[in-house]
Amino acid sequence: MYRTGGEGRPRPLNGAQREAKIGGTTSLLEPSPLERLRARGRIRQTVALLGPAFVAAVAYVDPGNFATNISAGADYGFLLLWVIVAANLMAMLVQYLSAKVGIATGRNLPELCREHLPRPVVWFLWIQAELVAMATDLAEFIGGALALHLLFGMPLFPAALVTAAVAFVILALQTRGYRRFELAIASLLGIVLVGFLYEMFASGPSTSAVAEGLVPSFEDAESVLLATGILGATVMPHVIYLHSALTQDRVPARDEHEVRELLRFERIDVVIAMSLAGAANAAMLIVAATLFHGQLDVGTIEEAHAGFGTLLGGGAALAFAVALMASGFSSSSVGTYAGQVVMQGFLRRSLPLTLRRLVTMVPPLAVSGAGFDPTRALVISQVVLSFGIPFALVPLVFFTARRRVMGRFANAPLTTAAAAAIALLVSALNIFLLARTLGVA
Repeated sequence: MYRTGGEGRPRPLNGAQREAKIGGTTSLLEPSPLERLRARGRIRQTVALLGPAFVAAVAYVDPGNFATNISAGADYGFLLLWVIVAANLMAMLVQYLSAKVGIATGRNLPELCREHLPRPVVWFLWIQAELVAMATDLAEFIGGALALHLLFGMPLFPAALVTAAVAFVILALQTRGYRRFELAIASLLGIVLVGFLYEMFASGPSTSAVAEGLVPSFEDAESVLLATGILGATVMPHVIYLHSALTQDRVPARDEHEVRELLRFERIDVVIAMSLAGAANAAMLIVAATLFHGQLDVGTIEEAHAGFGTLLGGGAALAFAVALMASGFSSSSVGTYAGQVVMQGFLRRSLPLTLRRLVTMVPPLAVSGAGFDPTRALVISQVVLSFGIPFALVPLVFFTARRRVMGRFANAPLTTAAAAAIALLVSALNIFLLARTLGVA
């Protein structure tokens, strides 16, 4: 059952419309896309339905995560490990709700905002989303450029250009089907995870110290700043928008039963992908805490790379640089994709991906060419991202709680309460950070 959207392409009915249509005159003789997947067998069906969450998960291990996690581990040991765990659990709920929007309504989150919110609000949300996209690009380009610099000695500016070129190649896979793009991104995510698991086992962390890091606590205002950066690097606003677009047209649901089945598979997808991303983030902090805290003064990505080489050998340094490169390449392409979704959804306008990539390259290339401290720029970019989270979360909670939009797939009260609590927590941390920046706190 479809209706034609404003862009002229067939779309699944949203939750409320689907309820009204069930039992109508639409022919059900043709097998649905989901039924065709079922015919392949349970294992092949499951594998085919996994993927969107892995694309979203790449944004949770982007180069900004390297900077914030390594800074947190080097400066505070295992103190902030609990922040990574908590942020990852938040990310699971947030990403599932985003995917749920696309499956249940056939719309992505920016499109729902455009259709249901006042025009000034829509324009504000679009502008702040574009600013967040710039901060995202800053982290991804600098991370990829740093990796190429560490691996091959390339200057940062040409290395950033190479990162852009590789991102173009990865994005071009979309023209040959979404599955190739998903597999490429998932493979790069795997490289990041394997690299840091190797580092973690080679460093031999203390089990008791890791357990102590799971107890919530802060040490000072700077630790709260780093926690906010970790949160901004983990609960990423641009992929809150993106995940709803990844699921909206991927496997169109024909009826309520198929929607429920797709949601069940999406929960599996989210848990697996976010768990892998969370494991990579935790490994980053654990390795930094084990090797650097109280032993080496590590204030930059380059110093961390050198520290791995000094303490664990050249293999560990190589694994770190390769993981950083995979992170920069994959997250850069995903960030561009998310920016396209944001513009098209909020404004019903789109730019060619090549042009958009060229426009968003300007700030990171300027930073690379001007000689700013790249590690500090990465940390600051994650704080900017954290400020954008509430403006994506609040509409997400609002729409997923409304039966008028979601029909029978509207959130249960407990789910809405949990999502609202996440939005309030993030907002409170941001207010503290703003007050500290202005010298009030």
